[in-house]
Amino acid sequence: MRKSRILLAAVAAALVVTGPTGHAANHREAPITALDHKADITDFFAFVSYGGGGAGTHVTFILCVDPFQEPANGPNWSPFDPDILYEIKIDNNNDAVEDIVFQFRFATEQRLPNLFQVYAGAGNGFAAPANSPAPVPPGTPIVPPQMVDFNSPGMGQRQSYSVTMVKDGFALPVSGPGPFYAVPSNVGPRTMNYQALFNQATYTVGSGIKLFAGTVDDPFWIDLGAAFDSLNFRPSGFMTGVPGVLSDAQDADDYNNYTPDDVAGFNVNAIAIQIPIKTLTQDNQLHPSTHPLATLGTWGTTSRPKTKMYSQTPGGPPALSEARTQIQRMGNPLFNELIIGTGSKDAFSMSQPKDDAQFASFALDPLLARVLNAIYNLPIPTPPRNDLLPLVQYLPPIAAPGTPAGPVADLLRLNTGIPPTSADHRSRLAFLTLLDADPNNDDAAGFPNGRRVSDDVTDISARAVAGVLAGGAFGGFPYNRIGDGVNTNDAPYRETFPYVGYAHSGRDSRHVDPSEPGCIGTCPTN
Repeated sequence: MRKSRILLAAVAAALVVTGPTGHAANHREAPITALDHKADITDFFAFVSYGGGGAGTHVTFILCVDPFQEPANGPNWSPFDPDILYEIKIDNNNDAVEDIVFQFRFATEQRLPNLFQVYAGAGNGFAAPANSPAPVPPGTPIVPPQMVDFNSPGMGQRQSYSVTMVKDGFALPVSGPGPFYAVPSNVGPRTMNYQALFNQATYTVGSGIKLFAGTVDDPFWIDLGAAFDSLNFRPSGFMTGVPGVLSDAQDADDYNNYTPDDVAGFNVNAIAIQIPIKTLTQDNQLHPSTHPLATLGTWGTTSRPKTKMYSQTPGGPPALSEARTQIQRMGNPLFNELIIGTGSKDAFSMSQPKDDAQFASFALDPLLARVLNAIYNLPIPTPPRNDLLPLVQYLPPIAAPGTPAGPVADLLRLNTGIPPTSADHRSRLAFLTLLDADPNNDDAAGFPNGRRVSDDVTDISARAVAGVLAGGAFGGFPYNRIGDGVNTNDAPYRETFPYVGYAHSGRDSRHVDPSEPGCIGTCPTN
């Protein structure tokens, strides 16, 4: 593994290779998804499970959609769209074509059609008091009890979902003892016990398969204001006189932020599934990391019906065609957002990974590197950047030697034979830890070997595009300390499935801006 450090770095180098054009990991990055946020994939994660049952023997996939949800945005909040087909796809034979697909479809019930909002609840319920004016007599139930389960009378909007695994041409329903319900947005502590609903929405259904869907904290973090002000990194909190460069202590700190997290306080909708590795590999076996069959290619998609005919009856259900059009896809974080040019983003979103050779030219002369060079007079590697190819093919050090490289394709590749890293050795810099001199700090189980929720893809990407992975003059300072100063999420992650954090409360939520107290660590204003 140590011999593969430089080649490994080349994999990460491809992650940020053009100018800032969107928001966060994949939030509203393309024109088509900026207008269709329900179908917008914000983040996609795939990693060998590291907590609870299935650790080391299962893979967890998480697909997040619908960015920048304001937790207090009633009266309907942010349910999944029943028109959308959400899919997680796996390639296990290196041809960038899905061999296994997990399909998620949602259905919505409106159980309190006369209520002015879709959720209600308080205490043990409240009735009309003695001074209730006619025609409502005293004692008439008015407010239902606090919502504590999916049958609570105050759950006016309830979403259930189905899961289907498509493998070898057969569609196999994933079923449980009852309906699968999606946890709703966290309205507030009076209306609902959100954590109780969250726990009930985590299902285990045979062979260690686990399911979850619902509104959660956005697991991504970034200083958007600085990044998208033409890389106007904040100097305060960084090393004196060197904008956007972390000190050694700040870089080693995975627990505090030194600039504002502009995604703080927002929610997203997440779909998570844990599956045995044996179900996913080509020969249905576990393999060591050195085996060519150990590495999978994964991505997520959202698709809409090609036609939709609205009912002539007010409130009636629409007629949807079975044929669908792909709206969005995501494999590697930042690929569409920061690699693909704006004029090609929609075409990329709606295309298939096997056809990605048509987009390969965007990676040969990274525009973001040119921006760094122009604004900061920072020397950058000379193009063409052929070192970026390992990101888009099955190549070492993620895939084992001898693995068929396959076509150029944006897939999040995961070597299922690399065991998960324990919490006390896990690093936000993931695979980049293999570049330092401390073998005790290595963390090969994270991005770009798959992606965990705690991997800091922003800092990894920024350093890579600047040239740290090219070695030589680019391998040391300041290239190895570039970062946005946001080192951790605003809400704690879970160590067990579904790993994401609880949604922010609509009643008590807030967003941390540069001039406000409340950041984790120090948040400078300049």
